[in-house]
Amino acid sequence: MKNSKVALVGVICLLAGMLTTNFAVSSIANSKIAVVDVQKVVESSKQVQALKVEQKNKLDSLSSFVKTANADIAKQKNDAEKKKLEEKYTKQLNDKRKAIQDDYAKKLKAIDTSISAVIAQKAKEQGYNMVLSKGVVLYGGDDMTDVVAKSVK
Repeated sequence: MKNSKVALVGVICLLAGMLTTNFAVSSIANSKIAVVDVQKVVESSKQVQALKVEQKNKLDSLSSFVKTANADIAKQKNDAEKKKLEEKYTKQLNDKRKAIQDDYAKKLKAIDTSISAVIAQKAKEQGYNMVLSKGVVLYGGDDMTDVVAKSVK
């Protein structure tokens, strides 16, 4: 009697598992899947290219600031004044560096959001209900990288 109950529970679990698996497989089989080479889209983005130029200019400006600060510190004869000036310039440098990093992160996040929105829009327009990064897909999926890259600003 006890063995028949265990067997019955086992059969019920097996059937439930098979039904769940069939449902999952059938929903995936009916999906229209696209892939996007996100790295290629990012590299071709004019926003990203402009951000790189802006970041380079800011870092060059920061480098100039450091050179000017070092020259100013070197002019000082008094050790106490040198130390005071070093502390002042170090604080300014850290503040400028943090501001540059924060601004860069904020703009990069905005670009990422923009690119994700374009991918979603193009996927909906073309009837896809799933888009995966091309780097994680071994086989399959319609490549819509070029369509997205053309639409990204």
